[in-house]
Amino acid sequence: MTSRRIPRAGEKYRHFKGNAYQIITIAKDSETLAPVVVYQGLYGDFETFVRPMAEFISEVDRTKYPDAIQQYRFEPIEPSEPVILEPVRPGVPYEQPVSTAVYEQPVSQAAPGPVRASEPVSTGFKTSADITDWMMRFFDADDFDEKYSILKAMKTMEGLTDNIIDNMAATLDYVIDDGDIDDRFAQLMKCVDTRRRFESGRLR
Repeated sequence: MTSRRIPRAGEKYRHFKGNAYQIITIAKDSETLAPVVVYQGLYGDFETFVRPMAEFISEVDRTKYPDAIQQYRFEPIEPSEPVILEPVRPGVPYEQPVSTAVYEQPVSQAAPGPVRASEPVSTGFKTSADITDWMMRFFDADDFDEKYSILKAMKTMEGLTDNIIDNMAATLDYVIDDGDIDDRFAQLMKCVDTRRRFESGRLR
């Protein structure tokens, strides 16, 4: 493994083919105990992936991809860099997406500012893109009070899926059994509510 810095939960990375991803957590392989990266695509259906750490931080195979711009398979996205939700061909600069249908509000910019438990929460978001923005805020929340406020806002939104619930639960090392989506979301809220009552302090 190279001496590159280990990815951290919440950080965003760009694959050398162009798509953006956000780190959910660093886990261990149950068989080998080798570190693996759990990360989510910031495009399409926002699917979640797992890749060995050694592969995640490895360099691009120049034999297979001689025209790739990046040196490494995944490279961190600077906070000031907009996240373009479009794949980019190897050799094409990031600011020149293949498609002209570029989102006006990238995920990294569309989410509102931090929400605290004492603040009223707007529930006017209705699209699947909006609820994904709030899921990202849940990942980035500093404490369980903030996470609980975010869940209360998401409860009334359209576009909630089992995949979104599973992704949020995974960041808490919590597994929710299959079932009715409203019941599963209620279990997630109960988990966060319990932890905010009995666990104090910031999450990071």
